[in-house]
Amino acid sequence: QVQLIESGGGLVQAGGSLRLSCAASGLTFSGYAMAWFRQAPGKEREFVAAIAWSSGSTWYADAVKGRFTVSRDNAKNTVYLQMNILNPEDTAVYYCAADSSVNVLRIRMSNKYYYWGQGTQVTVSS
Repeated sequence: QVQLIESGGGLVQAGGSLRLSCAASGLTFSGYAMAWFRQAPGKEREFVAAIAWSSGSTWYADAVKGRFTVSRDNAKNTVYLQMNILNPEDTAVYYCAADSSVNVLRIRMSNKYYYWGQGTQVTVSS
């Protein structure tokens, strides 16, 4: 049974930092793409960042490039999202997603991911 469990969300002031974690189980990680998406109230779910588990290649949304960093720890089967210089526009529920058949051209598309976590709330106050 595949499980993705996010943690690390919370309330932070603008300019602050948070690190989200996504602990994965039930996957053979080789060949998987792991991604972070977020959804703010009244808005569609949007791509944040992704990492290819085998190669470590990364992708970022323009809105977070230079502020967020996605990484993985093979030994812990965990993907991280380090978020720096947070601003109120980053407020959202953040979701971890995984799939074994996402190619590079579609890595930013939420409907290409089969496995999802339950989400963790990030709130940035001004």
